[in-house]
Amino acid sequence: MGRRGWQTGLVTSLNDPAPDAAHTSGADSSDTAAPLSALASARMVVEALLDGGVQHVVVSPGSRSAPMAYALADASAQGRVELLVRIDERSAGFTALGLALSTGSPAAVLTTSGTAVGNLLPAVMEANHAAVPLIVLSADRPDELRGTGANQTTVQPDIFGDQVRFAVDIPAGSNPERAVHTGLSAATGAFPDFPPGPVQLNLAFRDPLVPAPSDRLPVPAGRPRYRIGTEPLIMNLPPASTDLPERRTVVLAGHDAGPVAEAFARAHGLPLLAEPSSNARFGPNAVGPYRLLLEHFGPGAGQPIERVVLFGRPTLSRPVAALLARADVPSALYQPVPVAWYEPGRRTELPLEDLADLADFAGRGPSDWLDTWLLAGSAAQHALDLVLAEDAPATGPAVASLVWKHARGQLVLGSSNGIRDADLAGLPAPDPAATVYANRGLAGIDGTVSTATGIALGGRQETTVLLGDVTFLHDAGGLLLGAGEEQPQLRIVVLNDSGGAIFDLLEHGAVREAGTYGDAVERLFGTPHTVDIAALAAAYGVGHVSVSTTAALAEALGQPVEGRTILEVRADRSGLRALHARIKGAVAAAVGGVLAR
Repeated sequence: MGRRGWQTGLVTSLNDPAPDAAHTSGADSSDTAAPLSALASARMVVEALLDGGVQHVVVSPGSRSAPMAYALADASAQGRVELLVRIDERSAGFTALGLALSTGSPAAVLTTSGTAVGNLLPAVMEANHAAVPLIVLSADRPDELRGTGANQTTVQPDIFGDQVRFAVDIPAGSNPERAVHTGLSAATGAFPDFPPGPVQLNLAFRDPLVPAPSDRLPVPAGRPRYRIGTEPLIMNLPPASTDLPERRTVVLAGHDAGPVAEAFARAHGLPLLAEPSSNARFGPNAVGPYRLLLEHFGPGAGQPIERVVLFGRPTLSRPVAALLARADVPSALYQPVPVAWYEPGRRTELPLEDLADLADFAGRGPSDWLDTWLLAGSAAQHALDLVLAEDAPATGPAVASLVWKHARGQLVLGSSNGIRDADLAGLPAPDPAATVYANRGLAGIDGTVSTATGIALGGRQETTVLLGDVTFLHDAGGLLLGAGEEQPQLRIVVLNDSGGAIFDLLEHGAVREAGTYGDAVERLFGTPHTVDIAALAAAYGVGHVSVSTTAALAEALGQPVEGRTILEVRADRSGLRALHARIKGAVAAAVGGVLAR
């Protein structure tokens, strides 16, 4: 959100007694000691990062960043930090993003100067809107080389603009400690009213950039391997007070809502409408294909929705957006801490910090309110399953349903159709079986393979990622792991329908059917391709299995996850628009029959 919204006008100097998250330039000018060598400065940066909780650093090779690389090599040899090496800075940025997501700790990415820094922008933008503590360590030329045409030199300070919580230019030879500590505080949300998010530490280094001839790499020491607990969470809240008024309220759990949304719905006897990446899509109150039910509880219905309680960020469907936009349905947003995904005053929901206030707003469900939703949901799920069972060849909703059912450990859902198919067809279980991740900050398709790799390595358990072929190909370079780099336990499920199927479900699909733009829609939106994914997997040394039916997919998903494997599901997107129309019609008929009784 940068200088807009909650960060408007906050520009400070590191000489201030209590700096806030902001953009600034310079280091601790009170340090009047002799200039530090590049290696000495880099080692101080590394010490400050490790003291601040950084456990993983993803390094992209380069010359100007060499002092940091050598300092990190020292710390790695001592068993104090885990290093990952990626030659592609964009992949490195998203790998660090995934590590921060799965560990909950700040993760850093190191690049050399020039275009290398610019390649981090997509990951930084995602981290900004998703409030992920990503530390950008951008190496730079010293001041005397800037603006002279020196090789690989551009204006790097504040290059990410509004996308970072804090940016600082640390001059060559200066003491970097205070700047690093401030950056870590900003990244982890330590300042009041500021959510966590990315920061940039622009580190200028002056020659020499390599260790002295007398320096030696420390004797290697073993590093204890700890696994952060990433198992799905369940929580309980006391039953709602009988003094609360009865209201036909629904609990909407958007991205990153957490298990509190499920607990709140259960405690208040309210239907739970949970997106897949909410990590609340489970329990007795969860309704599966809820987005197809909303029209049956709208104005004029026998039991219309009266209020909405929102947890997390809703991102997936137009019916949900339409519900939240209704002026006649009051809505409240549970927001106990600052969030990064909207600016204060720009949404219509009433923000509430306390669950007691939220309970007063929501009330408790009437005796038949939850039962009606669950009956309608059961009928809708049955109708959906029958439609999907009509086709033996794999379709997007059928693939998502099976992946959702079989996933254990960690599940990553790619943007575009994958996460929407899981939202439609993923059957809520009594208890969650996997912790679900998705890049929903900006919902881009870039970096998904790399993000999933970081999540798998950070969580140290089996991980499944579901994504479409275009999303997969967009980050095919994320498959490249150098010799000796740690291999994650990662199953990559690629629904390959030779192009961008999501556009068939948007207005562009109707344009294509009308034929008014000839082949333009297919070429410009469908982006058809003939990539041989098996050959691509072989080139990167990744296992590959191809299936085309739901039965074969179910069998493959039942196998254990060992190393990296691409599970390619061949499909045909030509009938996808008609399939969704059949699903909607079947659900409408089934739900209408239930509600008419």
